[in-house]
Amino acid sequence: MAIGALGRGQVRDTMPYDHIHLTASDPEKAYDWYLANLEGRAAENAGRLMFEPFTSGRPLPLQLMFIKAPDAGPSQGSVIESIGFSFHDVGAKVKALEAAGARVVAPVRDTPGFGKRAAVVDPWGVTIELVEDHAQLGFHHITLRLADPAATIEWLLAAFGGERVKMGGTLDALRYGRTYVAVVQGAGAAPSQGRAIDHLGWGPRDIDATAAALKAKGVAFTAAPSPKPNQFGHRTAYVDAPGGVRIELVQHAECAWGKN
Repeated sequence: MAIGALGRGQVRDTMPYDHIHLTASDPEKAYDWYLANLEGRAAENAGRLMFEPFTSGRPLPLQLMFIKAPDAGPSQGSVIESIGFSFHDVGAKVKALEAAGARVVAPVRDTPGFGKRAAVVDPWGVTIELVEDHAQLGFHHITLRLADPAATIEWLLAAFGGERVKMGGTLDALRYGRTYVAVVQGAGAAPSQGRAIDHLGWGPRDIDATAAALKAKGVAFTAAPSPKPNQFGHRTAYVDAPGGVRIELVQHAECAWGKN
């Protein structure tokens, strides 16, 4: 789907943000690493982590999921460049992550809107940004890098809704509940499929109605909605988004969390 092809002003109701799929040569070790070092908690199914308070009902908490991919490329250089977490003390967290095997790629520095900020790469190639947003601790944001950020934001607004904001007072972003999706400028980034951050996920209530609405706007699907729920009780589909950002739609059709 060409960037901007959905047009301006075609904003839908906000669809809940749902999950992120990371790749790793050893998904079980990656799960344990994020559980131990980024304060995740066991989520709905085995191998999934959540980073938000949750008891029941909707929306569901954002989850990280892990795919086995021995030869995945790093997230740096991809259209889904990084994921971000907020902590009270970024300096202390960077030291702890480095001791746990992460590589520091942006040392701690003071930045407007975030206080201290830094970036590390996990042992499987995911770039993790760390900020001090004391109003929203835990999982914080996703950063996309595309040639036309403004058109990308318009595309996301038309497809999934969202609240247009300035993350940290400076970065163009959309907000979905507690999750920011920031878009920065950069040409030549690789598609996300097969990289350390393989794809993003939104969670429609009715995947068939959502797919029909998106197709009517010209959105291309790389995989149509599955006719039946998978073993976890989910129905899924995949969307062709600007610049090669792989996006999954998942309806929690029969799983325990999705019935509320």
